[in-house]
Amino acid sequence: MAARLRRARALAPPPPELTEAAMGLAVLPPGDADGMAVAAFVLGLVGLLVFNILLGPMAICLAVLALRRGTRRRARALLGLALGAADLAVLAVLVALNGTVSWNLG
Repeated sequence: MAARLRRARALAPPPPELTEAAMGLAVLPPGDADGMAVAAFVLGLVGLLVFNILLGPMAICLAVLALRRGTRRRARALLGLALGAADLAVLAVLVALNGTVSWNLG
């Protein structure tokens, strides 16, 4: 009898006060995590050319969120993470060489 009770408790869903929705966290479908991975990749890629001070950190945040939410596009999220870090590296080089966060081709 005690073993059945333990098994029933183990299989029971968590109390409602412990679910993500009850704690105020957004419960997103898996497709949203895939969209975050793609957005991280695109923002990281564009950030290599313009607005790297804004797009780099955004790409990193979206990539980490996508990975934590279990995206099916893991490689794209990792590329977004790497490109976001590269954006910040480009920014650091620009600041070290020119003393500014802008660049030109002339």
